[in-house]
Amino acid sequence: MAPPMVYISGEEMTKYTMDLILQHWIKPRMNISYWEFFDLSCKNRDLTDDQVLHNAVDSGKRIGAIFKEPTVTPTEIQKKALGLKKTWGSPNGAMRKGWNGITISRDTIHIEGMELGFKRPVYFDRHAVGGEYGAGWKAVGEGTVETIFTPKDGGAPIVVDRRVLTDKNSVVVTYDNPLDNVQDLAHHFFSRCLEGDITPYVVTKKTVFKWQEGFWKRMKEVFDEHYREKFRNAGLLERTGGELQHLISDAATMQIIRWTDGGFGMACHNYDGDMLTDEVSQVHRSPGFITSNLIGKNEDGTLIKEFEASHGTVADMWQAHLNGQETSLNPLGMVEALIGAMEHASLLYETKMNPQQAKVNERLKAFTARLRKTIHHAMTSGNGTRDLCGSSGLTTEQFVEYVAEKLTLTDSLEQLTLGSSEVDYASLMKLFKEFDGDGDGTIKFEEFAKAISRFNVRPRM
Repeated sequence: MAPPMVYISGEEMTKYTMDLILQHWIKPRMNISYWEFFDLSCKNRDLTDDQVLHNAVDSGKRIGAIFKEPTVTPTEIQKKALGLKKTWGSPNGAMRKGWNGITISRDTIHIEGMELGFKRPVYFDRHAVGGEYGAGWKAVGEGTVETIFTPKDGGAPIVVDRRVLTDKNSVVVTYDNPLDNVQDLAHHFFSRCLEGDITPYVVTKKTVFKWQEGFWKRMKEVFDEHYREKFRNAGLLERTGGELQHLISDAATMQIIRWTDGGFGMACHNYDGDMLTDEVSQVHRSPGFITSNLIGKNEDGTLIKEFEASHGTVADMWQAHLNGQETSLNPLGMVEALIGAMEHASLLYETKMNPQQAKVNERLKAFTARLRKTIHHAMTSGNGTRDLCGSSGLTTEQFVEYVAEKLTLTDSLEQLTLGSSEVDYASLMKLFKEFDGDGDGTIKFEEFAKAISRFNVRPRM
């Protein structure tokens, strides 16, 4: 029985592919009755007047582990085509607010034996709140604009900005950048960089945008007090002079292209992070090889984590599918997100488990490791999708079927242990992987011979 988790479905090609994956990879091996499902398609949001989004946010806050498929934020054209009442906004803002969003972590995905863009991991954390995404705006003409701040404590109003508009057509935009949770972002970013042997950098444009100084100041204070000596002792500040280095966003843009050895991490404001992580994804082949995890915090301090792919619904491929053409969608980013959500759900659930549930939880962890390895092996053995293997690559459906067949070959090992309370399944799986030299999920004759020889089993003539 898989631990409780929120599953948010989307639409188009990514939903079609994830439906196949659930049917062929997950449900035959996991009881997902505790998962709570929410349909965040445009039509269902319209049908429920977006109540489904609010319900999903409430459940995510209660459970703490969320997987989200890519969703469509409808344009005016899509509104008319789908018969929607309105052009519903992106659900991400409501999710970040409802889950007290701290950061969006986007990291490179690596496959052993396959050269991608960066040789070592690249970590990225963008502030999950503030900036243009929550902006208010109005198209205006000639006149005067005043931005006035009114203190909550009843103090005198403060004029933040006053300017005269002389153009006949202008757009006035207002937004803010909250700073109260920057310290939480800093701890999250620096701790995982330290754990991953990653050199950290903080990116702003504070030389021009003076209001960004507060973000850098808070990041550096946390680093100096809690992390600097640890990073120095680990030898991770040698190329930054033993200190936390600040990068102007322009410089970060250039360094991302140059630092293809990887091994670096960047933290920055919301919008800069959105742009820079797109650049990281292009250097590292495509957005399909980048994770996207929203990290929030409950009132009790437990982390809320939402996992999704960093790409969209792949509308062009969906149209090809509807037209009866072959498609070849690489689901790696979505599956990594699903695995991440399952593992976080497992972590949150551990404290509530009895001994029997704990054993099931170990099997879940072993399954996600097996799933990841099976997918990676398929991709490195010439059985990946066409973005990796060219015209000889598998179609969307063929790839799902291929991985399902490989998983079935190793399912028997799991079944072997289900009836025995004395078998250490995790250790047995580790032993199996040791003898499965090429990692294809099966043991060939040569591998079998090596295995039985190790245990002094030598059949004689």
